[in-house]
Amino acid sequence: MQETQSILKDVLLGVQFTAILIGLLYFFKLKNSYWKWFSVYLVLIFFQEYFLFGSESIAYQEKIKYAVFLGIPLQFIFLYWLYAYKSLKNKKMFLLSSLTYAIIIGFTVYFNTYNEAYSLSNNVGTIILIILLVLEFIKQIKNDDILKFRENKMFYINIGMVLFYVGNYPYHVFGQELYENHLKIFNLYNIYFLVTNCIMYLLFSASFIWGKTQS
Repeated sequence: MQETQSILKDVLLGVQFTAILIGLLYFFKLKNSYWKWFSVYLVLIFFQEYFLFGSESIAYQEKIKYAVFLGIPLQFIFLYWLYAYKSLKNKKMFLLSSLTYAIIIGFTVYFNTYNEAYSLSNNVGTIILIILLVLEFIKQIKNDDILKFRENKMFYINIGMVLFYVGNYPYHVFGQELYENHLKIFNLYNIYFLVTNCIMYLLFSASFIWGKTQS
């Protein structure tokens, strides 16, 4: 099982890098569309993950502080902007999502350690995102554009996000408990985490190749 996880980590790195390259190739084609920022988002997330998990020259506590105050908020607020403001076309929903996240994380940082804030930041951010994922899914199935799903960028992105964020939410919440008391289940869930992460980035690549900027 450890060998499988190691292979999947290498595959994930390749899939992420491929999605970034495709995003950059399409960047100039998208220069007049807000979708160009999705290309930038993928690059930022890639380097952020390297900073948090790949670099050994920076102290662990400094990485956690970066993640809590900048890394994770940047990631979630961009996704709230993409979903609520751009796709659902609801500015108030975007502001409410971002403000709710910021207030909860502010209290979390004030009353808890950075390690606890890191975990809660992910969990709270994911809950809000899941709500937006559901609303986007409802929008897609109610709209006649679902018949043209192959050209819909948000179709690919939303499927990838649902598989990864919704499917892995229990893993993020109960990961420590599973690791300490149910290691086999933890390892199986970690494999699911890696597989769905790979699928999500493959779908991101598909959104650039087949999706239309008008979607």
